[in-house]
Amino acid sequence: MTISSLLKDYGQYNLWANQSILNWLYAKPLELLEKEIPSSFPSLCRTLLHIWDAEAIWMRRLQGLKAASFPSHNFTGTLIDLKNGLLSNSEAFSAFLQDAPDAFFQQHIHYTNTKGQEFTTANAEVVQHCIQHSTYHRGQLVTMARGLSLTDPPSTDYITYLRIRG
Repeated sequence: MTISSLLKDYGQYNLWANQSILNWLYAKPLELLEKEIPSSFPSLCRTLLHIWDAEAIWMRRLQGLKAASFPSHNFTGTLIDLKNGLLSNSEAFSAFLQDAPDAFFQQHIHYTNTKGQEFTTANAEVVQHCIQHSTYHRGQLVTMARGLSLTDPPSTDYITYLRIRG
């Protein structure tokens, strides 16, 4: 397995994991998504928006585009719009990775973070960071949901994805 094939698979894993957690959460009473609960973000909804923000910004950076704004800054849609937007972005991110040539993962991007600091990072490392970042926050979603008495979360572990994928 090459780095590029692994990272392309990570993109597909991320899409699957986001679909799994969203399908689980959206089968519950939707008002729970907006209920305040202590965590890095004040609700399940705000955590989902953060995942969407990060995946969108990192994809734009990897595409060589300026990371102009976060989806959450202009989001006025419904909870269903949030689900559809996050999934659509995850699908686009996975497709972007699938279409990337092997050499892309060895290249570097130069970008400015939200604090105005400039960095140069290998594309492969950015992809790995983005997927791990989403995984971290999906774990927070499960912990937050347990605090709301939702005790049946799906496994979104990479090994579970591999076993299902076959």
